[in-house]
Amino acid sequence: QVTIVESGGGLVQPGGSLTLSCQASGPIFGIYGMGWYRQAPGKQRELVAFATSDNTQYAESVKGRFTIYRDNAKNTVSLQMNNLRSEDTAVYYCKADRVRANWAAASMDYWGKGTLVTVSS
Repeated sequence: QVTIVESGGGLVQPGGSLTLSCQASGPIFGIYGMGWYRQAPGKQRELVAFATSDNTQYAESVKGRFTIYRDNAKNTVSLQMNNLRSEDTAVYYCKADRVRANWAAASMDYWGKGTLVTVSS
């Protein structure tokens, strides 16, 4: 069974920085992409940043402030968040897209349980 574990959330003041980390573990042959989503209270879950082997994408609201780093060999992805704002407060979820346990297996998507980021003075 593949597991996704996030870490690094916490309380930070506006303008501060925080780094989130995510590790995918288990029987993994390959992962198409890994990324971060977030869900604020009363809002829908939204894409923050996503990385495949040859492309990255960011939500407009975080461009220039957040950077995603993916290590394909280690099945990890991190999110460096700078100049944080109160509106960045949310539970951040890591997602691994199209995970295959072996070359012949069907692919599946996996989510982590989330880590809370609170931006407040």
